[in-house]
Amino acid sequence: MGYRAAATARETAETEVKVELLLDGAGKSDVQTGIRMFDHFLTQIARHGLFDLVVRACGDDQHHTVEDVAICLGRVFNEGLGDKKGIIRMGHAIVPMDEALCVVAVDVSGRGGAYVFVPFSGTMIGDLESDMIRHFLLTFAAEARITLHARIEYGQNDHHKAEALFKSLALALGGACKLDDRRAGEVPSSKGMLEH
Repeated sequence: MGYRAAATARETAETEVKVELLLDGAGKSDVQTGIRMFDHFLTQIARHGLFDLVVRACGDDQHHTVEDVAICLGRVFNEGLGDKKGIIRMGHAIVPMDEALCVVAVDVSGRGGAYVFVPFSGTMIGDLESDMIRHFLLTFAAEARITLHARIEYGQNDHHKAEALFKSLALALGGACKLDDRRAGEVPSSKGMLEH
């Protein structure tokens, strides 16, 4: 197994963001964005995807912070995967959290696209605007250059729905990024390449 890791920093007039990612990690995280609920959900990606993740972010408003974290996280996923030789490539997960059920499927295709159905009943989940979750998914998929399908099947509690969604994303990404010894040195595509 190779050492698959990446780091990036982004500084604009609106935000300062630093992200470090180890794909073959142990689920450790150190996340500080200034938005407690967003920190909680990003921690789920590390914990359940078995990635080691460090995020430092501050911004002038929530939209800019979430967007720029998604940009940076997507970029480090894409960079960390390198030429994508030996990866499983596709992954999916169905995760319940109490009364909520979420489904996520990903394809590390080299083509960024997100198809999401993530309805929330309220405008806020803790201190996070609920609409930022959809925006995070769209931006992350574009920058990671993955195809992402995410769906909240049902649920009553917005926190449960969102947490199940992020756990589903984590498991799907962990499965797709995993190395398969049977594919050692080969790109999982009949084209012979997955663009990055």
